[in-house]
Amino acid sequence: MTPERRPHRPQQPRKHAWRRASSQSAQGTPPADTSNHHPERDPAPAPPTAPSVVEAALYRDGVRVSSPDSLADTFRELRAQPDGMAWIGLARPTEQELLSLAAEFDLHELAVEDAMEAHQRPKLERYGETLFVVLRAARYLDAPEEVDFGELHVFVGADFVITVRHGAAPDLSAVRRRMEKTPELLRLGPEAVLYAILDAVVDGYAPVVSGVQNDIDEIETEVFGGDPTVSRRIYELSREVVEFQRATRPLVGMLHALMAGFAKYGTDEELQRYLRDVADHVTHTSERVDGFRQALTDILTVNATLVTQQQNAEMRALAEAGFEQNEEIKKISSWAAILFAPTLVGTIYGMNFETMPELKWAAGYPFAILLMAVVCVSLYFIFKRRDWL
Repeated sequence: MTPERRPHRPQQPRKHAWRRASSQSAQGTPPADTSNHHPERDPAPAPPTAPSVVEAALYRDGVRVSSPDSLADTFRELRAQPDGMAWIGLARPTEQELLSLAAEFDLHELAVEDAMEAHQRPKLERYGETLFVVLRAARYLDAPEEVDFGELHVFVGADFVITVRHGAAPDLSAVRRRMEKTPELLRLGPEAVLYAILDAVVDGYAPVVSGVQNDIDEIETEVFGGDPTVSRRIYELSREVVEFQRATRPLVGMLHALMAGFAKYGTDEELQRYLRDVADHVTHTSERVDGFRQALTDILTVNATLVTQQQNAEMRALAEAGFEQNEEIKKISSWAAILFAPTLVGTIYGMNFETMPELKWAAGYPFAILLMAVVCVSLYFIFKRRDWL
């Protein structure tokens, strides 16, 4: 992956013209040593913050020989160690720290800009003697049941490895401890460190895969249990799976590109086997994530179907209830109409007027009763014929 070790550096650090110009335009003076803080230059004391340099160490033959306290000490000691390798770990570094690293290690300006801005897609790019790798690490948070993504930028040169971490994942201190416990692997140089970082990132995907699978199983139970809030959970998990897919899918091509350069850059055979193993794990993870996305799409379709069926059942129940109500209204209206006829006749002849027609008629009472009966029976048969009764 990386060419042969470059010759011993001169004592003066190298600076590109664009570095000098950008530093002078921003400050009016050459960039200062970022490892030494000068309070008198600050307009006001800044609140304490976490150091950007998480850990810096120099290695020779797979063994740590020095642990410098600052970037300046790291640069100086590395120049004094022709056969040494520097491994510098940064967490959300400042612009000046990245510029000083770029000037010392001849890092390409585009790669440095990517490391400054973060929010990059996973990729593998080569700038001369330096390999620039962007990785998306992930970890599963049990309490909120969600996936937390971090971003890691790795610069790999002939005698240095620089990691720029944006986010909590991955735990590179564990990677460093693992490599220091296996000096025969660390002796292989920056390539081995890159392998260890790739392996840690890929291994970190396993708990995420298990957590997402568990969430999908729970969602399936909720879908068929009729939980009305499951649609929101499906949508949120789908977004996380899409983000997870964006983190894992490019790794397949990146690792195949690394493997394609084995012969060209003379990669150690043992390291080749390790990288092939990582590539297999990445491929498996990517396939699982693709399956998760398809499964969530199917679950969302099933949930929509079940919701539609439930809505249709509710509408059918409402329609049946409305039909039964209409039938009851018809019956009530029919009996009301039947009872209205005798009530009307009785009401008219119940008025206290002496000059009403047929008031003194001897057959008036039987006629009124007969009239009431005829009207009621007629209305009854009419409503019965129309299935109102």
